[in-house]
Amino acid sequence: MTRKWLRWLPAVAVPAVIAAGVLTGSLPASAGDPLPPKSPEQVLQLVAQHHKQALSGTLEQSSDIGLPELPKTAPGAGSPDTAWLELLAGPHTARIYSDGADSARIQMMDRMAERNAVRNGNELWFYNSQDNTAAHVQLPADAAGRQESAKALMPTPEELAAKLLATLDPSTDVAVGADVQVAGRAAYNLVLTPKSSATLLASIAISVDGQSGLPLGVEVKARGQADPAFRIAFTSLKLEAPDASIFQFTPPPGATVKEIPVPEHKSDAATPRPDTEHKDAGRHAVTGTGWESVIEFQAPADKTPAGKAPADKAQPGGQSGAAALLRQATVPVSGGRLLTTSLVNVLILDDGRIFAGSVPLERLQAAAAQR
Repeated sequence: MTRKWLRWLPAVAVPAVIAAGVLTGSLPASAGDPLPPKSPEQVLQLVAQHHKQALSGTLEQSSDIGLPELPKTAPGAGSPDTAWLELLAGPHTARIYSDGADSARIQMMDRMAERNAVRNGNELWFYNSQDNTAAHVQLPADAAGRQESAKALMPTPEELAAKLLATLDPSTDVAVGADVQVAGRAAYNLVLTPKSSATLLASIAISVDGQSGLPLGVEVKARGQADPAFRIAFTSLKLEAPDASIFQFTPPPGATVKEIPVPEHKSDAATPRPDTEHKDAGRHAVTGTGWESVIEFQAPADKTPAGKAPADKAQPGGQSGAAALLRQATVPVSGGRLLTTSLVNVLILDDGRIFAGSVPLERLQAAAAQR
């Protein structure tokens, strides 16, 4: 899986994509009526032949990767810089609606508030009821069918499965487990198991709807951990078009609305495929292959080194809100700090370099020593 961390994890912090994230061992419950037996190749083909469908449903995500629960009211809580940490800490529920590539809505149900992301044609809205703020993006005409969607708040099983399956290579065993039932639908249980014993990851399972080929859930198990470290799956699902009014959004009275620039589109085709080592436009380098890959991120020269806050954004005590939250989730190690989880480790060095991978700390330190 030489492109694993590049393809499905945020560039600034690898654990996000696990939110991303993001993976499974074996989904609970057994299917009522057995599905026709299929080989791993046949299940992969079923997924590949799946087409975008109109749907509505509820997603449940749970994480048990060892991150502390982060305070909801601390400086920086809820900001884009810390959203990936919050997504990985604790359970989350979201309602999802989709009708083709250009109509989508996700409602994240927080404890005391609701966050919405809505895509309707070339209109993209983000709204947070906690502070009654909204952001609006007018997408370019050529954005039709592209993935600047409302799904930015939470990855869907379909998105995660697509990223994972796109990276399959001989470093992974692929098998089909016993049928499972997800959201009342019989599904094949496609299990991916790393061949390497040096990775923190034990297995990934993707539940594939037996009729449509739609991925219904993704779950990951870490080595030495009985319960899933990460799981996201539908708990209810209707494969029919939602009412068109679902995709219409108007900011509530009194809302603060911000217009944000059109995001630059970067296709996956521009992402190089690493072998043992490569650099991508000076942004990162990869050492190792497959599940043992380690990625190095180098902070740009005009940016503040990792873990240190710019003076103009510092909170009392000398740290930005994002840095303060990050500090709570890391532990000091020689030369920097370590964000450690059951699935991935991130070594943040004082000189601004970041080394991340689904490997033990010692391998990150060895990669850093070679640079």
